[in-house]
Amino acid sequence: MKLHNAITDIPGIRVGHAHDADALTGCTVILCESGAVGGIDQRGGAPGTRETDALHPMHLVEHVHGVVLSGGSAFGLDAAAGAVRYLEERGVGFDVRVAKVPIVPAAILFDLGIGSAKIRPDAEMGYRACLNASADPPAEGNVGAGTGATVGKILGIGQAMKSGIGTASIEIGGGVRVGAIAAVNAFGDVIDPASGRIVAGARTLRTGPLRVGAPGYFADTMEVMKSLAGRTLLGFASRENTVIGVAATNAQLTKEQVNKVAQMAQDGLARAVRPAHTMLDGDTIFALATGQHKADVNIVGAYAAEVFAQAITRAARAAKPAAGLPAASDAP
Repeated sequence: MKLHNAITDIPGIRVGHAHDADALTGCTVILCESGAVGGIDQRGGAPGTRETDALHPMHLVEHVHGVVLSGGSAFGLDAAAGAVRYLEERGVGFDVRVAKVPIVPAAILFDLGIGSAKIRPDAEMGYRACLNASADPPAEGNVGAGTGATVGKILGIGQAMKSGIGTASIEIGGGVRVGAIAAVNAFGDVIDPASGRIVAGARTLRTGPLRVGAPGYFADTMEVMKSLAGRTLLGFASRENTVIGVAATNAQLTKEQVNKVAQMAQDGLARAVRPAHTMLDGDTIFALATGQHKADVNIVGAYAAEVFAQAITRAARAAKPAAGLPAASDAP
């Protein structure tokens, strides 16, 4: 099977997007209808999630049947209800004898600041995303949960840049594959880990003779933060940010090991977003293991970090300008 550098290179994983291009919001479903051992690692200080407690060790349910990534802030959690309905109609779910209950955790990002704040992903949009789900490589950029995603918001949304959703994968030997998908709505800047250069982020603010940020196009969020030591960011920086995504593998892993993979995948987020895991972000990564091949969890986790970082940079590079905000393609 040829690899396409996408999370759908993991057999049994399908991805579907649905969005409103005018309202600049949408959702993405990652379906694993045969079931996958699920885990989660949540590190940002401002998360929005649904049905995530079940993913932790020492809880009854081991397998999940899908994950929903959505815009719309907390309103967007409704999209998961559409995925649950889709799966129930197909007899997919945790068997409780009187019914099969689909296990579909979800996480949201805040995109109400651009487009329309009154239109958010709902159950119908989540259902439509499931109808669109395919094992083909998913579209990247301004689609699905990435439709309204932005990055680099330390100087406010006016100095931010458009981001989106991205995916990546790798085969690490013995038939074992690791893939990731990430919707990137970070407070910080997106960084190319190989070069250390900013791909997309806060842009230097120029108001008459006043300049805020480093010389050049990018303000460099870390440099701006240094200049604000002893002050609070809450007065002017955007407070509604997060990176949400999924790391998936066809390895055989226990629930505890899958949670470890999610934890290690956060290293990839930290490599590709600077700063990461702030109190202004809700950074949340799910992990899925479909169980076709034996593998060492340390190796799987190490490469989960690699592909998650790649998915983040691809999300920024695939984005198109929207709502008056430039994208990486516009940067000098």
